[in-house]
Amino acid sequence: MKSIFKYTIALLGLIVCCFSYTSAQTILLSDQKTGEPISDVHYIYGDQKGISTIDGLIELSFVPGEILKIQHMHYGVHSFDEQEVAQLLEKGSLKLDSRIYDLLPVTVVSINSPIGSQEEREFSSVDRLNHDGGDILNSISGFGSIRKSGSYGFDPVFRGFKNEQLNIVINGVQSCLAACPNRMDPPSSQIAPNMMERVEILKGPHSLRYGNSFGGTVNFISAQPMFPASPDFYGRLTAGYRSNGNALLSEGQIGFRNSKWDISLFAAYADGSNYKDGDGNSIPANFTRNSFGTVLNYRINDAHQLGLSVTRNSARDVDFPALPMDLRSDDTWLFNLNHEVNFSGKSIKSLNTALFGSFVDHLMDNLGKPLDPRMVNAKTPAKTEVMGLRSEAEWNFTNGALFAGVDVRSESASGSREREFLMGPNAGKTVIDPAWQDGQIDKFAVFGEYQLPTADDMSFIFSLRMELNQSDASEENESFTQWYDELSSTQFNPSFSAGMRKYWSNQFSTGVWLGRSQRSGSLTERYINSLPVGKDGFELLGNPELDPEVINQVDLNLHFGTLRHSIKADFFAAYMQNYISPEIREDIPTAIPSAPGVRQFTNIDDAFKTGFELSWRHRITDFFHHQLAAAYTYAKDLEQDRPLPEIPPLELNYEIGANLMDGRMQPSVHIRHAFKQERIAENFSETNTPSFTVINLSVGFNILKNWDIRIAANNLLDEAYYEHLNRIPPGPMGRPIYEPGRSFDISTSYRF
Repeated sequence: MKSIFKYTIALLGLIVCCFSYTSAQTILLSDQKTGEPISDVHYIYGDQKGISTIDGLIELSFVPGEILKIQHMHYGVHSFDEQEVAQLLEKGSLKLDSRIYDLLPVTVVSINSPIGSQEEREFSSVDRLNHDGGDILNSISGFGSIRKSGSYGFDPVFRGFKNEQLNIVINGVQSCLAACPNRMDPPSSQIAPNMMERVEILKGPHSLRYGNSFGGTVNFISAQPMFPASPDFYGRLTAGYRSNGNALLSEGQIGFRNSKWDISLFAAYADGSNYKDGDGNSIPANFTRNSFGTVLNYRINDAHQLGLSVTRNSARDVDFPALPMDLRSDDTWLFNLNHEVNFSGKSIKSLNTALFGSFVDHLMDNLGKPLDPRMVNAKTPAKTEVMGLRSEAEWNFTNGALFAGVDVRSESASGSREREFLMGPNAGKTVIDPAWQDGQIDKFAVFGEYQLPTADDMSFIFSLRMELNQSDASEENESFTQWYDELSSTQFNPSFSAGMRKYWSNQFSTGVWLGRSQRSGSLTERYINSLPVGKDGFELLGNPELDPEVINQVDLNLHFGTLRHSIKADFFAAYMQNYISPEIREDIPTAIPSAPGVRQFTNIDDAFKTGFELSWRHRITDFFHHQLAAAYTYAKDLEQDRPLPEIPPLELNYEIGANLMDGRMQPSVHIRHAFKQERIAENFSETNTPSFTVINLSVGFNILKNWDIRIAANNLLDEAYYEHLNRIPPGPMGRPIYEPGRSFDISTSYRF
């Protein structure tokens, strides 16, 4: 009877719609540049409201005198009066131009945009030449990187958060784990930029769908597959040369797609040598890096789609002058198998499930170090594995959208430092020091996010994540276990966030976000065994008895945008409890007599961070534009009343550029100024960092429709400078790793 009643009501509704004077009509929403349909657009039109379908369709019945309002995270907020709505219904389509417009505190950076586009914070296709995803992040306001090498392994720092305080994922699913105890291979270094389309920076502990976000989430996203009616071959080839460091860079893609398949093959190769800093000193920076991979997508039918991604990265003979060893080899495999099902005519819109794995095999040694006398030959072979499953469903309701799912991950690390003594009383002996005690961490989580737009130009987002974290070590080494009663632990980590954005007009909006996130210690923080992997030469000792660290953060962001101006301001304040940091233990002996001492990871009762990111973009004319950005973070250990370590200084960036010759020529000037950093953590051997100013020039040419050339002069004034986060080589005469001096770059890209 219920089914008969339901179908009767549906039939009556259809009859009413057919004979009604104000019959419902559809409008197709699509991207201005790509023509792709835009889903998840929220619209309100009198009593009619909802969300566009996966095909970009909304359905409206014309109502005289009503105003149509639509909003989307990437396309902003738009209003249409009575006459404009009538025109839209008659035309049946609406094209929207993407822009940076935040729903969460998020920055979207596109990597595959045309070289001439200046409407967003975009990279030209030449940026795919970069062999390190962490280096791409350096161009985003608020980011820096810990540099231990002149050319490789840029370890991201955002708002002073680093290592596992940042959640770095691929397509919201896959993550990697550094196999090197010294993080020569941070997760960002395993990102193949030429296989990615864009990167999202989700600031703070507010987006909990992709992992336990603490300081933020960095989500590298690959291109969506396309299934055209007619078969199509596509691809590109990019090559470049950097004079300072004699670096050769290349990457390419070739693909085939039809109505059922979209198959792509990717490859990249980069090779460089020592560069000279602004004072003419040679900085060890030899490296060789290559990667290749494939992405296969199969459209089973209109509802089901399968995808497989395989990436192989390898690095050889990379110089790390700030560390006691160099990278000898690094071989990594990344696998991702996913299934997507889309539903029509139901509240549930889609279900996405992915299985993934990353496997890193790393070797570092000191055999290439110029040691005199050479007392010890040392090497550390290590491996890490990350495997997991993530499944997320999306529901679209009349009043909002819900994302919910499960996330299961397992992380493990194994390896030992091997020291062969060549001189002294231990000559001829080999000592093996386990690095991680074969530690393993298993995470089981459920998560949800509800997005609620309202009729009064407001949007709410509520996020929740509940995670069970279990850790253990299977190799019990006495030098480590003597300090602890238990190596295993089980911890429950609840995290939640609530935010609101108010659209005061088509031009101005504000957002407020409150979040609390809880994070258990990483494998290094729990199980590292007396290896010098920190800021100074102290050996670090893990602590399996660490309490989870907690962050309580508020974010305030403001956005004002017109056709000519875009002003953004992001402010944050974070109060942290049980903050994880290494502290000196004078009662623990060192494994190497020359080490200055031992630091043990412990919990600091209270710590505090606050800061901001500001940006202003202005289209001076249709041809000229400029932009100004600033970022600053203040951090303090409240327990000891002293600064926290490795916090970048206040930084300003200014860029002016133009689109000339009908967009075929794009010159630009970029000026970056970093202020002196005097707020230093002396207990971590930090020293003041001088201020510096760097000027870069570039000009891009669109020779043909699909052929670009770019010429650049980086560090034009040959400034001798180093970043505050750059590490200092071991020894009393250690000199920080200085950045490259003047360099002339050329690159070209052809697409078909």
